[in-house]
Amino acid sequence: MAQHELIDQTTYDPNRLLDALLEKMNLKNDAALSRMLEVAPPVISKIRHRRLPIGASLLIRMHETTGMSIRDLRDLMGDRRTKYRLSDAQGKPKPATPEVNAPSLH
Repeated sequence: MAQHELIDQTTYDPNRLLDALLEKMNLKNDAALSRMLEVAPPVISKIRHRRLPIGASLLIRMHETTGMSIRDLRDLMGDRRTKYRLSDAQGKPKPATPEVNAPSLH
């Protein structure tokens, strides 16, 4: 399985971000953090062990829950990217699908 480019960055440290959230929200452990962020506990574990990057939806949830800016959250985890790559499929309208002739009910 290929790793995400963020995980390979030398400055990336998700533990620093997770520990900062624990402290800011006065939480005792990762289980409490997972409940606060409404994610399954294995998600936090996978992030801590760098098997899963912090995705955009989780980053937004962290922002909404803590009130910290996205920039501050990204700085805490060491994400120094200034641009994000979007896949070719993102932002494009879905291709038109041919209509299926449904039988008439009359």
